[in-house]
Amino acid sequence: MKRFLDKLERRLGRYAIHNLMVYVCVLYVAGLALELLNPGFYLNWLSLNPPMILRGQIWRLVTFLIQPPDTNVIFFILTLYLYYMLGKALEQTWGAFRFNVYYFSGVIFTIIGSFIAWGITGQVYLMDTYYINMSLFLAFALVYPDMQLLFMFLIPIRVKWLALLDLVFFAYTIIRGPLGTSICAILALFNFFIYFLVYIRPRFSYGRAGRRRRQAAPKKIHVVQKEPRHRCAVCGRTSDSNPELEFRFCSKCNGNYEYCQDHIFNHKHVE
Repeated sequence: MKRFLDKLERRLGRYAIHNLMVYVCVLYVAGLALELLNPGFYLNWLSLNPPMILRGQIWRLVTFLIQPPDTNVIFFILTLYLYYMLGKALEQTWGAFRFNVYYFSGVIFTIIGSFIAWGITGQVYLMDTYYINMSLFLAFALVYPDMQLLFMFLIPIRVKWLALLDLVFFAYTIIRGPLGTSICAILALFNFFIYFLVYIRPRFSYGRAGRRRRQAAPKKIHVVQKEPRHRCAVCGRTSDSNPELEFRFCSKCNGNYEYCQDHIFNHKHVE
C-alpha cells in the first residue's frame, strides 16, 4: 500500500490541493449561511440522496459536503477550528498529496456506503460529513495519541482516550443501529480502517506463525547506509526516496532544519 502511494505521489503529487482544510472550512461556512437563510434547501436539493442522483441530480455527489457540522454559531466556530487544526496537522505530517488521498477516499466511501445501504434496504440514508470528520479525528489520534485536548473546555484529556470513546459509540451504532445505518457507518470510515492496517501491521506480527517466521528468519546483516543528502524535518521524506521533490533550508528556524516543497512554507518554526 505504501509503495503504491509512493508511485501515485510521484505521478500525481503536483496536483495535490494544499491547505485543503481551508477550502473545506469555507464550504462549511457557506453551508451554515445557506441553512440559516433558507432552511430545508440543503435537504431538498443538495443532500446525498441516491435515488435523486440516479434521476440526474449528480451535483449532490459534491454538494452534500457543505452541510455544516453544527448549526449553533458558537459550537460551529469551535468545531470548525478543531477540524481545521486536525486536518492541518495531518497535512503537515503526511504531506498534501497523502492527506488529499485520505480525505477524498473518505468522501468516496461515504458515497458508496449511501448507495449500498439504499440498494440493500430500499431506504434513503442521507449521509453527511460526520464520519468523514470522525476519520480525521481517529487518524489524528493514531498519529498524535498523547496530545491533550480540553474535554468540555475544562478537563485535559489525551486524544487517544477521546478516540477510544468515539470508537465505542461507533461500535454501538453498528451493533444496535438499523442495517442501513451500519453499512453507511462502516463504509464511511473505510479509509481509516485501511490506514490503520497499513500503519499498525508493519509494526507487529501476530500469533504463532509470526513467531515461527521470526525464529526461522536468518539474522540480518547490518549495513551502514549512506545518509541521504536532503531530508524533510516534518514528513521525513528524503531526496533518495522522493527524487522529484525540492528541499530548502528555513532561515527562520533556529538550526539547520530542511523541508520539502510541501512543508517549506507550511511548518512550525523551531525557536
